[in-house]
Amino acid sequence: MKELRTYLDRNNIYYDEEMMRKFDAYRGGVLQWNEFVNLTAIRDPEEFTLKHFVDSVTCVKLPEYEAAEKIIDMGTGAGFPGVPLAILSPEKQFVLVDSLNKRLRIIAELCQQIGIRNVTTIHARAEELGHAKEHREQYQLCVSRAVAPLGVLLEYCLPLLKKGGALAAYKGAEAENELAGAKRAMQLLGAERCRIEETPLGEEGREHRLLVITKTKPTPSKYPRKAGTPAKEPLK
Repeated sequence: MKELRTYLDRNNIYYDEEMMRKFDAYRGGVLQWNEFVNLTAIRDPEEFTLKHFVDSVTCVKLPEYEAAEKIIDMGTGAGFPGVPLAILSPEKQFVLVDSLNKRLRIIAELCQQIGIRNVTTIHARAEELGHAKEHREQYQLCVSRAVAPLGVLLEYCLPLLKKGGALAAYKGAEAENELAGAKRAMQLLGAERCRIEETPLGEEGREHRLLVITKTKPTPSKYPRKAGTPAKEPLK
């Protein structure tokens, strides 16, 4: 966990040894399950720590993250960024969403075994969740990592956010181009403000950025469109 400790120390992010135990146990659990279920292409423990744990926690110092009490992770996959964030922020509640229930069952089992109590999992498509009244416009922050192009991701996530809430989209070198191509989608879905946060991971040649998009007005009720449409026909 050297890379993770170094990153947290350098950025003045609090952690304790119990948190480090949970990180280690979760990494071990995912890699063990990975022998039977395809959870991650990364099998080297040190690379796992950098590309899953360090990458996930780069949003912790955002004011939008610090202010949020309830955070939804859209398309969590093997639990990233939601589980690492939940370990570092036990006072916050995290809802992890994915369309593959098998992955979610593994996440829930590992969290129970390790003692991560502030994680809930939901098996759903984003297009359906965005119209469920118990989730629509209920969250202060949505995080999402490597799920879809930004224009598509906005339609998945903005309906879930309260007015004044924010989407933190984990992106790489293509962030500026994606943002330029998603301006119209932002306007249609109720967002007008965006900034790009540089979040270097300390790995030479690796570019990493967070697009932080703030929702300024309610999303029209027709969004998200029916399942499959946002990806096939992105808003332009």
